[in-house]
Amino acid sequence: MPTRWASEPPRVRAVLERAWAAEKGSSGFRDEALAVALYCEAARYGSAEGHYRSGLLKARGPDTVRDPVQAKFFLLHARELGHDQAGQTLASSGLADVRQDMPRCLTDDKAYEASANFAESSYRKQLPPARQGVAAMVAKLAPEYGIDPKLALAIAGVESNFDKQAVSPKNAVGVMQLIPATAERFNVRDRLDPEQNIRGGLSYLRWLTGHFGGDLVRVVAAYNAGEGAVRKHGGIPPYFETRAYVWRVLKNAGLKQ
Repeated sequence: MPTRWASEPPRVRAVLERAWAAEKGSSGFRDEALAVALYCEAARYGSAEGHYRSGLLKARGPDTVRDPVQAKFFLLHARELGHDQAGQTLASSGLADVRQDMPRCLTDDKAYEASANFAESSYRKQLPPARQGVAAMVAKLAPEYGIDPKLALAIAGVESNFDKQAVSPKNAVGVMQLIPATAERFNVRDRLDPEQNIRGGLSYLRWLTGHFGGDLVRVVAAYNAGEGAVRKHGGIPPYFETRAYVWRVLKNAGLKQ
């Protein structure tokens, strides 16, 4: 996959990597429409690569996803965000005289549901061995904290795609993306140590489970947005990112939403 993705925030990179798997068929299936839905979600978070990959498929993909009007929109925005290849693609794709229109996936409150058929378990099996090892550690440790391994795996997958060295622009670190305050709260001395990081994330999930009386929707929402935001809004905060996060985590875990 493109090396420039290393600069993307971990949660966005996790979405891009799943989109790439759907586009290339590396997880046992190939689905360009699913890839576009995931790339568009990354674009919604401000990813230049998400805009570019969406535009590329809309411009040059199969008839099932091709749409020159949307392609131009995505590619123009990718160029504005500093994506070098977007301008070259625009120039060579014959889109100069095509009007542009904003794709619905960038405004639809439930656009993330277009990726409902992504096969997370199959995807996990094709990850590099190091990441599979991290996933195995997550599943092994979860029961010690009374956390369903499927839930723990879903959160680790969405947070970092099982990358033990992931660092976000907000200084969330490691597999479970712990910020310094959460690491200190749950006695994590080295956030880049995968076992310490996972244990810290599982400790937080256990605390959230008790705090919200086992309400998994609020637990997952709080892991993303903080327990204060969940209490303030009486449930999932009205942020697209958090709503998409809760939906994807619970779906990947096979739990009711």
